[in-house]
Amino acid sequence: MFWVPRRSPGDWGQTQSVLVKSTIISTPGSKVLASALHSPITAVFAATLDRPKRSLPHDLVAAINDLKRDLNAVILAHYYQEPGIQDIADYIGDSLGLSQQAAQTNADVIVFAGVHFMAETAKILNPHKQVLLPDLEAGCSLADSCPADAFAAFKAQYPDHLVISYINCTAEIKALSDIICTSSNAVKVVRQIPADRPIIFAPDRNLGRYVIQETGREMVLWNGSCMVHETFSERKLIDLKIRHPEAEIIAHPECEPPLLRHAEFVGSTTALLNYIQRSDHASFIVATEPGILHQMQKAEPTKTFIPAPPQANCACNECPHMRLNTLEKLYQCMKDRSPEIVMDEAVRSAALKPMQRMLEMS
Repeated sequence: MFWVPRRSPGDWGQTQSVLVKSTIISTPGSKVLASALHSPITAVFAATLDRPKRSLPHDLVAAINDLKRDLNAVILAHYYQEPGIQDIADYIGDSLGLSQQAAQTNADVIVFAGVHFMAETAKILNPHKQVLLPDLEAGCSLADSCPADAFAAFKAQYPDHLVISYINCTAEIKALSDIICTSSNAVKVVRQIPADRPIIFAPDRNLGRYVIQETGREMVLWNGSCMVHETFSERKLIDLKIRHPEAEIIAHPECEPPLLRHAEFVGSTTALLNYIQRSDHASFIVATEPGILHQMQKAEPTKTFIPAPPQANCACNECPHMRLNTLEKLYQCMKDRSPEIVMDEAVRSAALKPMQRMLEMS
């Protein structure tokens, strides 16, 4: 079982303080949370609400599978996608696993159920394949926190530094980098850099701090962050631990240092998923985007997973960008073969080199 805030269907912004066990109900080919509702879509994404409604097949899952066969397509989905999308995907993973799958696929069409930088990464690795993203508005607050022109000026201040960039960045930032990393391999990558070579780490300062702590390497950090992983409340986490003393706290390294200090285990989404399967504990407080709880519950149906609470009384620990993708949009983008990721070749080629270095070092 896992726990979710009870929300009123008529009031997206408010949650009640009481936590209730969610119910899993079955729909054709997918599982959804009966008590879980999508996050509010802010004005930033208002344009996506104006799209005209189009007729959809009665059985979306069957229709998507038919299109997948007809297009010779592969569906890659991040752990933070809604459960229905996760259940229909050919591969579910974190950024490293998704990058590796994108590099190895024999499909003609890659349908990326994630956010924009992830689909860009697939295009960087597969210039001759069509890459589709269900909603082009599915961006990333962390990627947005590092504009290419500002980062180029920042990099120019440290001309002798090697640039290691977290994969959660735009293609333009990748093109300005020497090596790309993910939360799964950041520590491993940094440990392979000669000790006398200074490093710039971008764009996530929290992941950078964690890598510094784990490796002992001094690095110059770009001041970026993820809106979801910064929203968790240390005070509420402590209160939750008091109410559930048997629960083990596990956290993603994009969380802020005060929160990570309370974690018994810190790791990428894949590492967290693997950890709960080998741990003897029966319950966990999970400090990352709650989309991963779907896979945790499937892997360990007898264990309890409690999402770490955000600062405000809201669903702020859900990524609004990830939640823009839906089964309906997944079907429509495959049917229309649009929206498609198109990239300047000079940028793609420059971004490919640090991606290849990461894959070699992983």
